[in-house]
Amino acid sequence: MHSKFVIDTSIFVNPQTREKFGSNPTRAVKAFIKILESIDASVYMPPSVFNELRNFVDGKTMEEFELVVKKRAPNTYSIYLPAAVFYDFVDDIRSRINKGMRLAEDFAKDNSPDNDKKLGKLREKYRDAMRSGIIDSKEDLELILLAKELDAPVVSSDEGVIKFSHQVGCESISGSKFPPMLQKMIERANLQKPKMKKSKKKKRNYTTPKK
Repeated sequence: MHSKFVIDTSIFVNPQTREKFGSNPTRAVKAFIKILESIDASVYMPPSVFNELRNFVDGKTMEEFELVVKKRAPNTYSIYLPAAVFYDFVDDIRSRINKGMRLAEDFAKDNSPDNDKKLGKLREKYRDAMRSGIIDSKEDLELILLAKELDAPVVSSDEGVIKFSHQVGCESISGSKFPPMLQKMIERANLQKPKMKKSKKKKRNYTTPKK
């Protein structure tokens, strides 16, 4: 079983995966800290992703988190990725842009007076067209590059991160599968702990010595 992971903010922020750790990001991180204290695992996070998590978790908890998680930036000058990956990436971006343009055209042709409702629908459709299933930030890319460099699985609930990590040959763990995996590591660690043998107490002889 793995003992080295590169983790994403999404496992603490995404409501669907976070609930297995805690009801909000701060509680989720606190629960994760306790888990790491009971298993033998190295957990990494790029500094940019760590700073991103600061926006959701209180300062004191992040200070505790920093003691158990290793912050490391990927060496972007030594990591090489296949050109075919970027060829597909650029092609995907182009098709998404075209889809976004068509959505904008449909919005412009819609003559209904309720602009707020129209804008809401446009934002939802545009977000789905442009950002769903794709890496869209340097934090996402650094996460994958660090996993590639360390030869460690990337743990994320982001569909785009999972997809791109597979394209570059990185192993991935879904955020929803991570808590059960950690639980198995805890159980294994408990089994490996040496059991303390109970020492037998010698019976004392309380008979009165003969005079």
